[in-house]
Amino acid sequence: MRNILITGGAGFIGSNFIRYVLKIEPHIRIINLDSLTYAGSLDNLKTLPDPARYTFIKGDIRDQALVEDLLRNHRVDTIVHFAAESHVDRSILGPSPFIDTNIYGTFSMLEAVLNVWLKEKIISPDQVHFHHVSTDEVYGSLEPTDPPFSETSPYKPNSPYAASKAASDHLVRAYSHTYDLPVTITNCSNNYGPYQFPEKLIPLMIFNAVRNLPLPVYGDGLQIRDWLYVQDHCEAIWLVLSRGKLGETYNIGGDNQPTNLAIVETICMILDDISPAKEAHASLIRFVKDRPGHDRRYAMNIHKIQNELGWKPQHSLEDGLRETITWYLENSQWIDTIQSKSNYQEWVQENYSKR
Repeated sequence: MRNILITGGAGFIGSNFIRYVLKIEPHIRIINLDSLTYAGSLDNLKTLPDPARYTFIKGDIRDQALVEDLLRNHRVDTIVHFAAESHVDRSILGPSPFIDTNIYGTFSMLEAVLNVWLKEKIISPDQVHFHHVSTDEVYGSLEPTDPPFSETSPYKPNSPYAASKAASDHLVRAYSHTYDLPVTITNCSNNYGPYQFPEKLIPLMIFNAVRNLPLPVYGDGLQIRDWLYVQDHCEAIWLVLSRGKLGETYNIGGDNQPTNLAIVETICMILDDISPAKEAHASLIRFVKDRPGHDRRYAMNIHKIQNELGWKPQHSLEDGLRETITWYLENSQWIDTIQSKSNYQEWVQENYSKR
């Protein structure tokens, strides 16, 4: 790998991945293609390690001609495709952007690499790699006694977001099988960590708790998720890029299964310790009406990536949450800037006001 195109690199996971690669690999150049929607911001990419090896391009992944030009002009040999609409709640309120970005956007990316890498062959086809970042939500929901999702679990998406990501996974596999495009896919569990847009559960709870606002918990709060610290996710993707077998899928998870309520209570406990208030932060917890079609349980079997690539998460859930909370407390200006550039407050009002 010499020249890596990152799609969606101004978002949460993409920006963390760019920072990670620039830090560990001194000879790689990164081109970041991002349209800067509400959840993407150049503020996520300040103070990068060795910024001379980084180039930002504002553009849409659905612009196939633009992507082809980037592949040619920068002699891109590797793509890491993060760009996606990713919030389930937003997909319920308005699914159209998820279809456009996650399905048509991925299709456009695949057509671009098919033309430039496999037809024009500006780089030898055995030196290129398309990596697609996906989610555990494509597998649907688990019952309490079901075994965790594995790479061979059937797809049963239950939200417009999950369905759009499932469709994009199928497209990537189809291009690999039909056109011999060198691909890998990773399906990750719920990420958390620095630079996450504060609509997602963990940053929303941190943001509300430190401002003495209610902590809205859907339903009974007993939905179970597998939580993955973003730094661990970046390391896993890098291993798949470096040593993963082409054509394969790898599940990436944090190896834990707390309830959403336990996550919120742990955040409150950590805040009580490092930023105490007059009353315990858990007193702010409020149970609200559940969202439609809320999956009950996710869990990830990560044996494949452990056995083949030697990866396992390095952060325990409490350690990762403590690092995340500390980062948000130390970066309140980032939060204020991100929210001022988006429709965050309007979305919170629309999503939570009638629950």
